[in-house]
Amino acid sequence: MIELLLVRHADAGDPLAWSGLDADRPLSRKGRKQVERLAAILGALRAAPDVLVSSPKARAAQTAEVLGAVLGLEVRLHDGLGGPLDLDVLAAILVDNGLPHRPILVGHDPDFSDLASELVGSAVTLRKGALARIDLELPPTAGEGVLRWLVPPDLFAR
Repeated sequence: MIELLLVRHADAGDPLAWSGLDADRPLSRKGRKQVERLAAILGALRAAPDVLVSSPKARAAQTAEVLGAVLGLEVRLHDGLGGPLDLDVLAAILVDNGLPHRPILVGHDPDFSDLASELVGSAVTLRKGALARIDLELPPTAGEGVLRWLVPPDLFAR
């Protein structure tokens, strides 16, 4: 069984206010605070992730870098997490990273909410900075995953 952890990148401000390429849009100050709080929570878990894989887009990679520093994990970039993301791409990401028991993936919406919804067979919404755990078997199959928990970013607010 795989204990899949999905983290939607933290807040990156208003995309309409960003004049550069979307892939280069960085985390906002609010986003940095969100991910720092999330990293502290993840660091306190007794069941730490064994691999950290991120979309190469700046806001996701920056989210992953903060998580990796706290968790002591190297950030691996995978283009498949930049979208579009489906069950076949998820399977490829897991295989490419040695079929980890507890991977943490950092990516974007609508892909992450759509993927989580497909895995568990009901609507799941991951807000910016949210964390979800879905237990699944390989190959990932629609409706066969079990949503163990979904933690909204507000829970980390101080």
